[in-house]
Amino acid sequence: MPDSRHHRGPHPEDVSDFAPAHLPALHLAVHDYCWLLSREYGPASALKLVGDHHNLTARQRLAVMRSSCSDSSRQQRCSRLTTAIRGARLLIDGYNVLTTIEAALARGVLLVGRDLCMRDLASMHGSWRKVEETATAICLIGSELESSGVSDVLWLLDSPVSNSGRLRAQILDAAGHHHWHWQVDLVFSPDKLLGESAEVVATADSVILDHPVRWLNLARTIVETHIPSAWIIDLSHPPAEPMPAATGEL
Repeated sequence: MPDSRHHRGPHPEDVSDFAPAHLPALHLAVHDYCWLLSREYGPASALKLVGDHHNLTARQRLAVMRSSCSDSSRQQRCSRLTTAIRGARLLIDGYNVLTTIEAALARGVLLVGRDLCMRDLASMHGSWRKVEETATAICLIGSELESSGVSDVLWLLDSPVSNSGRLRAQILDAAGHHHWHWQVDLVFSPDKLLGESAEVVATADSVILDHPVRWLNLARTIVETHIPSAWIIDLSHPPAEPMPAATGEL
């Protein structure tokens, strides 16, 4: 069936799955899942164990998975996070950054994970489709990078993803209009190139972040700075400690 979506907004079940009443359970589930990952439990079996224990829906389990990592991964990722990009060359994990900002503009669910990254719950399934928020998202990225003082920007797009050529043309059109020093390359496996890069990389992809790369939390910065209406669920911190039981003593 053709993809006829005009927005990268919330799933029909998200209003109920991510209602405030469910957030304490999601915090606990992320904490439990990270604990298991830190002790080298298999991700799939650990997620099933945690999801069953907390009676999570499929979308909630996806949110827990996308928000979690082992303690060692969190420490290593956060140690390489940088904001020092003035005068630097920046590589952008194109679809990863763009779809998160598109989702933010369309009020899709955004998650801040234990590694401080912001991620969406959208899924492309090998195909990208332009939505009404695409042009605005590209311009927000450009405005943020222009103010940050980067010297030039290289976008990497997955060539196997359909419509990558059209997106490349749209990005370059925006760059030409605003006089941004951008290059857009279609490559078979951006993850490999980004994971091996000596340049700063803008991404929230866990596979890339587990390589020794310096990275920029670009999507989160743009969303928190420019999209006040975004639906953000912060699962980055441990669940609140329960209040001690009253003893009746003064």
